[in-house]
Amino acid sequence: MQSYTIGQAARLLGVSPDTARRWADAGRVATHRDAAGRRLVDGRDLAALAVEVGQGGADDDEPSYTSARNAFPGIVTGVKLGDVAAQVEIQAGPHRLVSLLTREAVEELGLEVGMRATARVKSTSVHIDRV
Repeated sequence: MQSYTIGQAARLLGVSPDTARRWADAGRVATHRDAAGRRLVDGRDLAALAVEVGQGGADDDEPSYTSARNAFPGIVTGVKLGDVAAQVEIQAGPHRLVSLLTREAVEELGLEVGMRATARVKSTSVHIDRV
């Protein structure tokens, strides 16, 4: 299983490294130390926290994670494989993206929960709803 440093986890969650450290110190996410003494977060634990943060579990005063050029770097939080098709969920800061792609593509990329991935969005139309 892939592990992430506090700094990497913070970037994937869309928060500051200080916030990620505070969350780890408070027990919001488990950490362990590598041979060099760095604090690491297991990918599955980070994926679960990313879902929580994306659903509004983060502090309201934290900055939201934004995307440049329609690229949403995040962490894979779900993979559902069918016979031919697959569904992959990525939590990118407060944004949850779901992609339908071929099973073959998911297998070639080796996608699994807890891995870093970037969702790239290209669309010919954008719909806006008034809130």
